Amino acid sequence: MTELAETIDALAAESALSGIVRVDRGDEVVFEKTYGFADRRWEIPNTADTRFAIASGVKGMTALAVMSLVEDGTLDLATTARSVLGDDLPLVDHAVTVEQLLAHRSGIGDYFDEDLAGEITDYLLPVPVHRLADTEDYLAVLGGYPTKFPPGERFSYCNGGYVVLALIAERAGGVPFRELVASRVCEPAGMVDTEFLRSDELPMGAAVGYLQADGLRTNVFHLPVRGTGDGGAYTTAADMRRFWVSLLAGRIVSETWVQEMTRPRSDVPDSGKRYGLGFWLHPTTDSVILLGYDAGVSFSSLHNPREDVTATVISNAADGAAWPVGRFFQQRFG
Repeated sequence: MTELAETIDALAAESALSGIVRVDRGDEVVFEKTYGFADRRWEIPNTADTRFAIASGVKGMTALAVMSLVEDGTLDLATTARSVLGDDLPLVDHAVTVEQLLAHRSGIGDYFDEDLAGEITDYLLPVPVHRLADTEDYLAVLGGYPTKFPPGERFSYCNGGYVVLALIAERAGGVPFRELVASRVCEPAGMVDTEFLRSDELPMGAAVGYLQADGLRTNVFHLPVRGTGDGGAYTTAADMRRFWVSLLAGRIVSETWVQEMTRPRSDVPDSGKRYGLGFWLHPTTDSVILLGYDAGVSFSSLHNPREDVTATVISNAADGAAWPVGRFFQQRFG
């Protein structure tokens, strides 16, 4: 066994990882291994083809769907949220722009504020989760949160901002947000196994999310029944490799816009990273990162364009089991 494989196996064992780890370099799959069960009731193992939820990993896809609308002239980075929202969400500052939402610099109040202390397995949604199936449904949970700071003042990670982006994209683009992601991101990237699935009717081959490293309690009552701009898509490690290669090749949006999205807008010392538009950025290199963490989900995918390396770990458990491997990837390949 190689040193890389030994290190990954040790980290997976320490964190009781249930999921998949994959490393690609060029056309070669350097490492790929699955751990644990996609469905614990029937002891169905995770496989290389298992589709996993990636929580906030979706934000990169949301940003690209929005940016594709900017590229074709439907939207502009300076477009205000208010010009599309109309009378909806009156507490969103009239000066908030698409660019500020993409950069987490809008200052809007967040329905799922990660600055507040709490356990990832807490029941946080104020409405029954089955009511959140379409993007417009999220209006019921987005409203009523006061502005945290003036637009553009500073970085503050905002899940609600990415739901607002999904609303803007859906209304401006004239088609449901998930169709925008499918047609403008997944199809040009060749991401054949990526989709917003309903948690109450997961198809065969999709991993169930679990609240602990062991046990049978799932996340079905913790998350919206179907995700939108801030999270909720399911994908595979292979599709994540397709995503990064297609992104950097300019097949989703042009290379000019990719450069704009991966230009640092904020230093985020608490995370040890920087942030662009929809993407985390390595603190010192040009590596690009997507992260996701929620009840029953932890996800990290890093792409190093200089070495053409993609390193992805996805877990269907809530305890952040992907983080040790993700941190190792940032140190090893970043």
